[in-house]
Amino acid sequence: NISHELKTPVGAVAVLAEALMEETDPAVVHRLSDHLVEEAHRAVRTIDDLLKLSEIESTSVGDEIVELGVVVQSAVARGRVVDGGRGVEITSLDVPGGVWLRGDERQLTSAVGNLVENAVKYSHAGDVVQVRTRVDETAVEVMVADQGIGIPTRDLDRVFERFYRVDRARSRETGGTGLGLSIVRRVAANHGGEVLVSSQEGEGSTFVLRLPASLVVPPPERSLIDLHEEQQRRE
Repeated sequence: NISHELKTPVGAVAVLAEALMEETDPAVVHRLSDHLVEEAHRAVRTIDDLLKLSEIESTSVGDEIVELGVVVQSAVARGRVVDGGRGVEITSLDVPGGVWLRGDERQLTSAVGNLVENAVKYSHAGDVVQVRTRVDETAVEVMVADQGIGIPTRDLDRVFERFYRVDRARSRETGGTGLGLSIVRRVAANHGGEVLVSSQEGEGSTFVLRLPASLVVPPPERSLIDLHEEQQRRE
């Protein structure tokens, strides 16, 4: 799978480079150059995601204390960058303040960020992507819901497989590598949780990252320096 996924953009780079060598029309040169850059970036994204997935699979969960609200807000900010002004609205609702988890901040930020990024990529201008958070005595849940193209029922069981794409043409258009949801599933498993999906084709999808409530810890003690700086700001 890895060989095939890398062979496609690398082969395209070679073909485009050869075409450029003999082309003299400035308009054609410009068009070929644009395609060349796109394919090069595609290869880089695939390699980056492969390295990220490999790192997550080979690294145990850290012993960090992570604030859930910070993870969610980072994912929302990432989604707005991906949107690039297309007009997809991203909102975060029910984000609890002061909820801290024991886990790996980079992994959790990557997982929630991938869910929001996917929701934005597969939404239309004017659609709304909602990020909701729920914490109770049984679980911590981050839900990402969109109003986009949805996923056919036949594909729901396979969307977390590496390199699996529901719509390859759409995935190529959005720059997807087919590894984002695999990363989410692995991060969930590393933290003793799971990721769930429900979708209606043409109406949107909802992904839920569910983590065990046992990861919730009391807020870390704040140092006297932090308290002093906060007091100074208030004065």
